[in-house]
Amino acid sequence: MVRILLAEDMHMVRGALAALLRLEPDFRIVAEVERGDEVVPAALECKPEVAVLDVGLPGLDGLHVAALLHQELPSCRTLILTSMGKAGTLRRALAAQVSGFLLKDAPPALLAEAVRRVAAGERVLDPQLALVAFDSVEGPLTDRETEVLRLAAGGADAAEIASTLFLSVGTVRNYLTAIVTKLGARNRLDAIRIAREDGWL
Repeated sequence: MVRILLAEDMHMVRGALAALLRLEPDFRIVAEVERGDEVVPAALECKPEVAVLDVGLPGLDGLHVAALLHQELPSCRTLILTSMGKAGTLRRALAAQVSGFLLKDAPPALLAEAVRRVAAGERVLDPQLALVAFDSVEGPLTDRETEVLRLAAGGADAAEIASTLFLSVGTVRNYLTAIVTKLGARNRLDAIRIAREDGWL
């Protein structure tokens, strides 16, 4: 019996996924959560073998949750579901040591197969996403620039970013200017939009 934790913030989607998974006689859903920051506490309590995570969870996104689960409960493997097959998101998922990455519009049978393969210790990658990754270019931002932009996307101003990253406000402003230039953006908000759309953030 494969013990599954399901994390999805949209109630109807979570209900549909749960119903699909419950059709499989060898699956048991031991927890359902709607926020990323609820996943690790629920997992530590219920000890699932596989966590099926939406990539865009509120609180903490699915990729951050996957990395935390890998640290806190290494026995729990992670399967990320996404509606957008961006190469940058896939690369971030692989860096977070996820076990599987699947598009939400995949056939139900593929989801069940992916859960079983992930539970068995395999790594599963949606074939369409693999093609996207091979055909794409690396993001233009450095790790530090990505970190600065991620904080900005979370609503932090230059002073807050500087405090968090132990930088001067001037250095943060220089990073933000460089980011806008590299992405060919009009301003900081446009840079955040571009980075998100391309899966670099």
